[in-house]
Amino acid sequence: MGAKGRKELITDVEGVLNALLAGKITAKQAKRKLAVLNIKAIGDLARLDVGRIHRIGIPEVLLAEGKNPKTVANSAVVLASTSGYALVTRVSKKHLKLIQSRLRRDFEVDYNPNARTIVVKKKGHRFPKRGKIGVLAAGTADVPVAEEAAVAAEVMGCEVLKAYDVGVAGIHRLFKPLRRMVEKGVTAIVVVAGMEGTLPSLVSSLVDVPVVGVPTSIGYGVGLKGAGALMTMLQTCSPKLAVVNIDNGFGAGIFAASIARQSKRG
Repeated sequence: MGAKGRKELITDVEGVLNALLAGKITAKQAKRKLAVLNIKAIGDLARLDVGRIHRIGIPEVLLAEGKNPKTVANSAVVLASTSGYALVTRVSKKHLKLIQSRLRRDFEVDYNPNARTIVVKKKGHRFPKRGKIGVLAAGTADVPVAEEAAVAAEVMGCEVLKAYDVGVAGIHRLFKPLRRMVEKGVTAIVVVAGMEGTLPSLVSSLVDVPVVGVPTSIGYGVGLKGAGALMTMLQTCSPKLAVVNIDNGFGAGIFAASIARQSKRG
């Protein structure tokens, strides 16, 4: 192999495979280049796992909260350039402004102020449609976490049916939207609740699909910023309720979407 082949700069998986097929690099070199492509450095701080989309079906997601806006903005642009899109969670207005200022004209931004999420994507990028889930929120204060779950599922290609303010304080409000979700063939339901966190157990006892409970930090006194709701959900007697961490709408949306993508029902 000549020096030219060894020094050839290849910046994507397809390029590595084409170079291997053309005999420009060896199998051993291709393996090393693929390993290198899995990580991209952003300055001296971020190490992006750009190969994650090929392993789990969604690229690395950026948590913006507590991070330097410049690092987040640069990382979002790199991820979107590599994977076609990038999801950024827990964003501030400053994060949004910087991301918008760094984008080329062939990119666009979908900002959800309730979810505090940004989806950066190449213009014309379409998420492949696969699966259908439901998202329920017990109270209006739980909506931001529910919206985060919905956005996470949507970037995985899921259709999301939503119903909010359907908690146990007025349980009659639950049954119509829940019936609609079942009739539409959802394959998993995310249920977001604060206070005592009863709603996920109740929903799980009424439907034949997996339910993902999300405790929120909404509540008084002994609710302990969501610990009370978390304990209720973990102590459920409904056997097919899975529970994520407090306020983790993102994790719930990804988990429910993963179920939906494997299901033949949705």
